[in-house]
Amino acid sequence: MHNSQKTTTWFWVLGVLFFIWNAMGAMAYLGQALITPEQLALLPEDQRALLEMTPAWATSAFAIAVWGGLVGAILMLLRKAFSQLMFMASFVGVLVQMFYNFFIAGAYDVYGPGGLIMPVMVLIIGIYSIYYTGQCKANGILR
Repeated sequence: MHNSQKTTTWFWVLGVLFFIWNAMGAMAYLGQALITPEQLALLPEDQRALLEMTPAWATSAFAIAVWGGLVGAILMLLRKAFSQLMFMASFVGVLVQMFYNFFIAGAYDVYGPGGLIMPVMVLIIGIYSIYYTGQCKANGILR
């Protein structure tokens, strides 16, 4: 017999926050993937160049990061242990995308120090989502 623990309010709050966070990431991805030439033309030249030169593998990493995280959050809310693996896959996508952005594309040169705030938040939330779902698995909350 499997010992399943009751969920806490904190579990549901975090689950909803993870869902909202990852849904916003998915919206950002769609905004970038579906940007029209007219919208692209409105961007500053350096930002436009950064988007236009992004290779398919970096865009794919972005997709894995956001969709993996969104599926992970949904699975967490459904109390499925597989959510942790989805958060892990998402985090790998984040790392690949950030490697490209900061070490190949030069995103820091385009966005400056202020451009580090969101990537740092993404890393912290990604690490915490993996850690927290691991704790939930160990406590029998996720099955």
